[in-house]
Amino acid sequence: MANNVAEIYKRSAEKFGDKPAFFSKDEKKQYVPTSYKELYEMGTALAEALIEMGVNAREHVGLIADHRLEWPIVDCGILSCGAADVPRGTDVTESELEYILNHAEAKVVFVEHDKALEKLNKVKSKIPSLKTIIVMDKNAKAEGVLKLYDIIEKGRQLIAKGSKKYEERVAQIKPDDLFTLIYTSGTTGQPKGVMLMHSNMMSQMTDVLPLTGIKTNDRILSILPVWHIFERVFMYGAIYIGCSTYFTNVRDLREDFAKAKPNFMASAPRLWESIYLGIYNKINDPKQTPAIRKKLFNLAYFLSKHFHASLRFVKGIEVDYEGRSLIYSFFRGIWSIVVIILSFPFYKLFDAIVLSKIRQATGGYLKATVSGGGALQRHVDAFFNDIGLAVIEGYGMTETSPVISCRTWDKMVMGSVGPIIPNTEVQIRDFNGNVLTYVKKDGTIEGKRGVKGIIFVRGPQVMKGYYKNPEATAKALKDGWMDTGDLGMINYKDTLTITGRAKETVVLLGGENVEPVPIENKLTESPYISQCMVVGQDQKNLGALIVPDFEKLKEWCSANGISDTDHAKLVENPKVIELYKKEIRELNSAKNGFKSFEQVTPFVLITKPFEVGDEMTNLMKLKRHVITEKYKDKIAAMYK
Repeated sequence: MANNVAEIYKRSAEKFGDKPAFFSKDEKKQYVPTSYKELYEMGTALAEALIEMGVNAREHVGLIADHRLEWPIVDCGILSCGAADVPRGTDVTESELEYILNHAEAKVVFVEHDKALEKLNKVKSKIPSLKTIIVMDKNAKAEGVLKLYDIIEKGRQLIAKGSKKYEERVAQIKPDDLFTLIYTSGTTGQPKGVMLMHSNMMSQMTDVLPLTGIKTNDRILSILPVWHIFERVFMYGAIYIGCSTYFTNVRDLREDFAKAKPNFMASAPRLWESIYLGIYNKINDPKQTPAIRKKLFNLAYFLSKHFHASLRFVKGIEVDYEGRSLIYSFFRGIWSIVVIILSFPFYKLFDAIVLSKIRQATGGYLKATVSGGGALQRHVDAFFNDIGLAVIEGYGMTETSPVISCRTWDKMVMGSVGPIIPNTEVQIRDFNGNVLTYVKKDGTIEGKRGVKGIIFVRGPQVMKGYYKNPEATAKALKDGWMDTGDLGMINYKDTLTITGRAKETVVLLGGENVEPVPIENKLTESPYISQCMVVGQDQKNLGALIVPDFEKLKEWCSANGISDTDHAKLVENPKVIELYKKEIRELNSAKNGFKSFEQVTPFVLITKPFEVGDEMTNLMKLKRHVITEKYKDKIAAMYK
């Protein structure tokens, strides 16, 4: 049994030996395996060399790279010399890089390639602590810096001569020592350094992994940034269990599904929204899908949707926010059984003929996608579950290592992020701090179900605090309870439903508190809306900044006699504006459950998409303060 994250690498090398731990691409884009034994040997050789170079236990080592084979090698090396890594992706800005490495007091920094090195070189004179730069890419042309594989070779020579200082370092790791210091791409202010302990991550291995159903021989497809804690816990989990992980990217995803034939993958909601839109657009494009095939798909999906909805109700996993009566449940149950019996043979037939072909596009063996890092839109969630691709949606944050709750195979409740994980306490509190609902460590629930409030969490996954920021730590942590800043409720299926962000709440002039995320999620169901942000703080009513899906919009324009293709002209075209008024009215309406003050009235169409590193965080969350400042003139004009 591993006692810390460094020992996960050691234990797995001893247990799984020559089994492939990772598959990475060679220059011909073919997957090449690296065994557990090879991974550990390179990692510990690196650790031995780092100790020789003067890296001390509990120091912070920068790791500026995206997911690739060298990432877990370097991670293993840093942890095996008793240090903590400070990871960030190569899309980090120069100002963030300067701030993070200065704040973390990093003496040694690993960078992925020449481009990342170039960025670091521009600010290294402003980072007095920085003494050593190591480039990870074998093919880097960088001069005047150290090369990763040269250092690994040096470490091998030290070990061959009998030096094994890394073993002493690993043995000295304490549960409350940091294994990582992650600087969040926050939606407000400077990044905060989240201090995560070895004990935090080990709790995820023991409390979360068993819930996923991932087995030793499963294949994992890795696409998310590994420096982020969500993908990272997935990586450690795969190593802990003995899975094989295949690295991929958005560009090669379709091809790599076929090559890797994965059983599981961690993903952000945006990926599945994109895949869903791709399927939707293809089905509805007469050039790609003949009318008869479209009808077959619609029939297959209709049967599958109703079959699975009925099955969910009978199995007791249909979400319930209000507490259904016994009479309603009885008659709905009878009707659901009838639907299951009548639709089953037709569902099986059309599933084999039509829906199985869609599943085949993911390699044919995908058991589930584990979705996190943001809210998965309800219609996207339902679509994939209904066509036979299970979505294990979870909830958490960097500060909680990250998992607080997640769906399980016996509690696959759509419209929720599953039950609270074992050994974790959650309280739903009102804005005055009164406890409305209390989920205890053993899963028992006190208080009211179905009431919304702010989510507080206490458990072994909660961070040590924010590095060198006692004020922010005191604000977030009180008596061990973490204020997540998220709004949610425990529904009547005893699972957690997220309803919005306390800090995102828009307060209208009349005093109404509005959660923008459900409105934004609903509006982006329109095929003509790619992204949007709801505004309206201190205004009489809500407004929205809307980024059109220009490809779909141009198709509509072509069919409606509009010849313009210039984006700037399209967003000002009266007919186009009328189209968006109609889309907003239909989606953001009373019939869809929105109160009058929750309905968007003024809006403006903008041409630039919201992008990571600019208007969005790495988890695809809107930086609302950035967008508000950027478009303040348009927002002001909207309300004139």
